[in-house]
Amino acid sequence: MQLNMLKAKIHRATVTHAELHYEGSIAIDGLLLDASGIREYEQIHAWNVNSGQRFVTYALRAEEGSGIISVNGSAARSAQAGDLVIIAAFVQLSEAELEKFQPTLVYVDAANRISHTNRSIPKQMAAA
Repeated sequence: MQLNMLKAKIHRATVTHAELHYEGSIAIDGLLLDASGIREYEQIHAWNVNSGQRFVTYALRAEEGSGIISVNGSAARSAQAGDLVIIAAFVQLSEAELEKFQPTLVYVDAANRISHTNRSIPKQMAAA
């Protein structure tokens, strides 16, 4: 059996551009791609924190250190500059592979610079 698992995510990145008439999908600062392990042209899911819209597209490499998160083409109708997005990639793993697997989680600041990384998401606790 193969399970579809979270491979990597870039958490709460700020959209810097929304280019409706630009070829391509989401251009992502190359440093963020490298840190997350998301590859250029890899299918990604994007979740707009501001609007709740979700879409599936692919990653493009933007200039390293630029902070660019540019939502392009038809996906530009799902986000605008200033929106926060979560960008995620998934991987299919066997039960045996899952034993040793942990996702790569990349957290960024308001300028889309890496603030920290992690390999697990903290457990959600009940509200007090």
